[in-house]
Amino acid sequence: MAQYFEVHPQQPQLRLIKQTADILHQGGIAAIPTDSSYALVCHLDDKAAVDAIRRIRGIDDRQHLSLLCRDLSELSNYARVDNQQYRLLKLGTPGPYAFILEATKEVPRRLSHPSRRTIGLRVPDHVVAQTLLAQMGQPLLASTLILPDEELPLNDPQEIRQRLEKRIQVILDAGACPMEPTTVLDLTSGEAELIRQGRGDVAALGLSFG
Repeated sequence: MAQYFEVHPQQPQLRLIKQTADILHQGGIAAIPTDSSYALVCHLDDKAAVDAIRRIRGIDDRQHLSLLCRDLSELSNYARVDNQQYRLLKLGTPGPYAFILEATKEVPRRLSHPSRRTIGLRVPDHVVAQTLLAQMGQPLLASTLILPDEELPLNDPQEIRQRLEKRIQVILDAGACPMEPTTVLDLTSGEAELIRQGRGDVAALGLSFG
């Protein structure tokens, strides 16, 4: 049964955040709020937890999970970024965008795309997510909490509890999040390519797509 922690969205109780981090370090999966929707997260190096998230989502290893980072200072360990890409990342972080980038050798092969050697990355603009990342001291692996055959992410923590409490270990209830997933942009080809239009406005990054 999942632990259910009600946390303040602006001043989350550090005791509950520490408990969540401990569970993640031990291989657990958590549902946490972000600036776009609730997301499933797990420890970066835990293969069993990564596989469990993919089963919950009904996705295979060809669909990216994202590295959830505190800020861009963590970026160079996991992705190769040129100056043009970095300028775009600075405009979109923190915020409801996920960027697909070329992965470095630091990224375990099982976490990157099986044929392209790429990784998704995002920096959330949500106090609870940021506080958890600070407590973890490293990025988390994340996936938008959209269940198989559904189009919208789960937004009600009580519904998440009802549907997933036997499949995940922690639910951080900070109230409702926006009902939209992140906007996903692929930056690996030199020109930004829109993969999914979500909450993030591409015009705010100086981009437009016909």
